[in-house]
Order: sequence, then C-alpha cells, then structure tokens
Amino acid sequence: MNRHPASVGRGDGPPPPPPPGAALLLPRYTPAAMATHAAPRPTAPEPTIADDDPEASPTAIPWRRNLAAIWAVQLLAIVGFSLRVPFLPFFIADLGVSTTDGQALWAGIINASGAGVMAFTAPLWGIVADRRGRRMMLIRAAFAGAFTVGLMGLATAPWQLVGLRMIEGALTGTVTAATVLVATTTPKARLGFALGMLQTAIFAGSSLGPLIGGVLADRIGPRPTFFVAGAMLGLAGLLAVLVVRESFTPTPRSTVDDEAYLRLGRRERFIAAAGPLFGGAVVMLILSLFVIRFAAMSVQPILPLFVEQLAPGAADVASISGIVLGALGLTSALSAVVLGRMGDRRGHKRLLVLCIGAAGLLYLPMALARTPWQLAALQGAFGIAAGGMIPSANALIATLTPSNRRATMYGITASAASLGAFAGPLAGATLAVAIGFRATFLAVGVLLIALAAAVANRIPASGGERGDGAGD
Repeated sequence: MNRHPASVGRGDGPPPPPPPGAALLLPRYTPAAMATHAAPRPTAPEPTIADDDPEASPTAIPWRRNLAAIWAVQLLAIVGFSLRVPFLPFFIADLGVSTTDGQALWAGIINASGAGVMAFTAPLWGIVADRRGRRMMLIRAAFAGAFTVGLMGLATAPWQLVGLRMIEGALTGTVTAATVLVATTTPKARLGFALGMLQTAIFAGSSLGPLIGGVLADRIGPRPTFFVAGAMLGLAGLLAVLVVRESFTPTPRSTVDDEAYLRLGRRERFIAAAGPLFGGAVVMLILSLFVIRFAAMSVQPILPLFVEQLAPGAADVASISGIVLGALGLTSALSAVVLGRMGDRRGHKRLLVLCIGAAGLLYLPMALARTPWQLAALQGAFGIAAGGMIPSANALIATLTPSNRRATMYGITASAASLGAFAGPLAGATLAVAIGFRATFLAVGVLLIALAAAVANRIPASGGERGDGAGD
C-alpha cells in the first residue's frame, strides 16, 4: 500500500526520502488532512437492510417491520415517562411544599436533575452502543425507566424524587437508543420518513401520557399513577426483547500500520478521530437540539401552574393540564410523518428553518392567553411546527455522520438535548417566579426565532439535502 498521499495518482513513483528530522514535523498530517489519512481504522460492514427490492437477502432486516416494533416500544415508553407531567407540581404539594413558587422551583429542579445527569451519561452509552449494539441500549433504557419511575410512587419527600430522577437520567435514554436503531436499519432514501414516524410515537406518547396521567391522578391518585407508568415502561422493555431486531457487527479495533500516524500526539490523534463528527454544520445542529430542548422544557414545569392561574377554582386542574399538553403532542404526532416525507423530498435544512421560525412565532401569543382553551389551541398550532424540528435535525445529522459512528453522535446530541432539558426548567421556573409565567413564553418565542435565523445562515444549503449522504 502506498503510504504517501502526495504521490497518489501522479504516476511518478515514490517521493524521495525525507531529510533527517522531517518525519518529526509530519507535514502531511495537517488537521485538514488527518481525518481522511488516519484511516487505519477499519469500519464494520453495514447491516443488510431489506427494502422493497424482491431480490433482497432473506436474512436482511425488514426495516418496515422493525420500524413498527421500535415505534410501539417508544410509544409505550414515552407514555410511561410522561404520565407524571400534569400532576407533578401537585404531588410536590402533597409532599409538604405549600407555596406555588416552591412547587414551581421543585418541579424545575426535579425535571432538570435527570437531564443534567443524562448530559454526561448519554455520550458514554452512545460509545457502548457503537461497540456492543444498539438494541441492548433500548432494552436497558426501558427496564431502567420502569424501575425508577415505579419507585417514585413511594417517595415521601421532594429530594427523593430528585434522587430517583438522577438515577433515571443515568440509566435511561429510550429516545436516543430508538433513534440510532432507526437510523442504522432504514434505507437512506426513507430516513426522513422513518425518523418522522419515530417522532410520531414520541409526540403521540407525549400527548397521551399527560392526558391519561391527569385523568388517573384525579381518579386514583398520583402514587398508583406512578406504578402504572412503571408497568408501561416494563412492557416496553419486554416488547423490545421479543420483537425488535438488529444485525450488528462490532467495529474492529484500529490496526495502525502507518509510522507517521504513530508519531502523532494524543491531541492530534483525537482531532483525527473526531474530525468527521464535528464539522461546522454538525456543531450548529447540536446547538439547535440544545436550544429546542431548552425551549420546550422551559415551560413544561410551570404549565400546570399557569393553567391553574387561568382557571382558578377548577377541581380538575390536572386533567385540564393534561389536555393542554396533549394538544401539543397530538398535532406534533400527526405532522411529524407528513413533514418527514416533505424533508426527504424538499430538503431537511429548509424544513428545519421553517419549523423553528414558525414555532417561535406561535410561542409569543401564548403569553396573552386568558383561558386554558386558548392556550390549548396555541399549543396545538405550535405542535404542527414542532413535528418537523427534531426529525429534520436528526435526518441532517444522520446524513452528515459516518454510519459506524452514528450511535456516538446521537449520544452527543442527546447530551446536548439533556443539557437543554437541564437548563430549561431551571431558567423557566426562575423567570416565572421572578417576573411571571407570561414572560417565560415571550422569552422562548424570541429564542426560537433567533435560532431559526442562525440555522439559516450557518448550515449550507447542500448539507443534508437529499442525495448528500456524507456518512454512507
């Protein structure tokens, strides 16, 4: 093998030997070239994916069937995780926190604590998934969620909920695991559709969970509702064990055979390995997922309290809060598939910019809502735009990332989203306590509009458009 890139294709034979000491300068290993020249890292073969071709291998993964199984697992998991959302502030009141401000702050801390821990553990689970398989990560996350959420029904103090949320953040992560499985078992031409379908399960679960959780909390109480949530997550894990399939071949360890590469320092080797993962467009997408998650979680812990403020004296505030939150999930679930198909045809970058901008504009009038039903209508309209944001961003990341590094990359994006979910509830609750609930909606709207402008300017038009599969 010719180990001198400068002579490839020139037909003039090997270059003359370098002068003494030149090898230590490593002139051919500039940061721009290392990503491609540090190629003594063999890649694992792509899993065989059965598509609509009748000649497809009989041992290939039927991607539609696998997508349906992952969809069902994710729906059950998200419903289980989100059952607690509409009644959590009121459960905190049952634990002894009597003031509205205290309930808002504790709800923000509980939501943020799990996300803060997940920000550190998600990249580690991504690395494990690239080495050991993605299906096992989905199973692990579902069963861990069943354990932690079920135990919340036994909590007697708010700090115990914080501790369980931290354990939950360390051990769960069904969304990331499911996203990686879909991204690695779906034909590239149908990636936007498949990720849109997965997002439909997430949004449908986010819609049904608060709706069911609010009704259950009003009927049977919050503690039994936590037990129901844990059972649903356990069922999701069992379904993943029995139905979800993966054809996984571990990536072989590096077998470096280039003396010049061996002379690189640790910093230069890290740059060579990480270079394909951190292009400018990818960094912008990671930042986008952080801001999108930050914006969504800023209002989640205060929304039930805002509904209570809009409907003073209502006896079924948890149920009304579930309806308001459910309106967002319902419209998001319906729009995710349609917008996912549109992204496959028209370009995911264009769709991402439009959806983020529309979401920001729809957040502004929420600050003027006078009844819970006005808020529910605006949340439903916002959900149409929200249905296209995360699938478009995930599809762009999939096309810009090498296929054998996607679990690692999705672990990094999950970490960014978790940081957003950590900072969002704290910022939203703090702003609501200091200024008022309505100010939080205004701030989130302005933030999303600014993000849309940044994405439009920083991601190139060709990045992630159909046919631009840098990672395949």
